[in-house]
Amino acid sequence: MLNDDTNSVARVEVLIAAARRVTVLTGAGISTASGIPDFRGPNGLWTRDPDAQRAATLSHYLRDEDLRRRSWQNRVRWLGSDPLPNDGHKALVKLHERGQLRAIVTQNVDGLHQRSGIEPHLVHEVHGNLHRSRCWECNDRRPMAQAVQRVIEGDPDPRCLLCGGVLKSDTILFEEPLVPEVIEAAYAASEDCDVLLAVGSTLGVYPAAYCVPRAKEAGARVVIVNGGPTEMDALADEFVTGDINTVLPRLCGVQPE
Repeated sequence: MLNDDTNSVARVEVLIAAARRVTVLTGAGISTASGIPDFRGPNGLWTRDPDAQRAATLSHYLRDEDLRRRSWQNRVRWLGSDPLPNDGHKALVKLHERGQLRAIVTQNVDGLHQRSGIEPHLVHEVHGNLHRSRCWECNDRRPMAQAVQRVIEGDPDPRCLLCGGVLKSDTILFEEPLVPEVIEAAYAASEDCDVLLAVGSTLGVYPAAYCVPRAKEAGARVVIVNGGPTEMDALADEFVTGDINTVLPRLCGVQPE
């Protein structure tokens, strides 16, 4: 049943309020209000800068030094902009405070769920986290800010301090496998909830999108909140279209100030 009218919003409010365990699947759409562009939208990162998609492909990143240098400059700008959690992120904290939040499964790499106040063990980052660097050769992980500081000080393509290997962000690039424990935890949370709330995703990126049918098959109610259609609309018990930063607080029972 797909509706985006006032009655649908009211039904979802009641559904979430009554739920004992809510698993939330988030995509890029929840972070756009924090100034972080999505990827494929009209103003998306890859739409405006095709080179950014090449930088998200492992083989290109590893063999193209100029591409890595441009990527490091983008990381300098990213950390310098210091994006903050928005009202959508904060609405999910209310579920956590009420003891309803089973987990957040996120395709985002921005760390804003943790920064909003969600305990890290409840956030399953299926595509990794941009705030860490990782050596491709020896797997050494460190805060991204350390490598970025080396760029600021004049090293355009910083290498691993332990082995001299290529450094990348600790995110999952195209051609790179997911971390098995993370996606398995995401699936487990999807199969152990009363409501699966999918927010800000077209639900077309796999295997993360499989969380929706897994939840449905396990008996959960599926609610999709997005700015437009998704590839999983047929599985939705309720569909709400609108500005996530505005509608999600209402759905989570956050009273306007």
